[in-house]
Amino acid sequence: MKKFAFNRTNYILMVAGIIVLALGYILLSGGGSDDPNQFNPAMFDSRRLYVAPILIVAGFVVEIIAILYKGKKKDEE
Repeated sequence: MKKFAFNRTNYILMVAGIIVLALGYILLSGGGSDDPNQFNPAMFDSRRLYVAPILIVAGFVVEIIAILYKGKKKDEE
């Protein structure tokens, strides 16, 4: 039987990290204006300045944990 580098828990953590990253990037998008001469204060919303970057960093942390996580070893006989 071929042994994989990651187990099921690692893949679940990776998918969770990708979802958190995607959510962070979605929250970061928008806020621009179609008219370059008009200022849009939504660009400096707390969602884009605080929440989205925190989610992006958290997503990368989850990805690092997913890669480095080593599950419980079963006794191989």
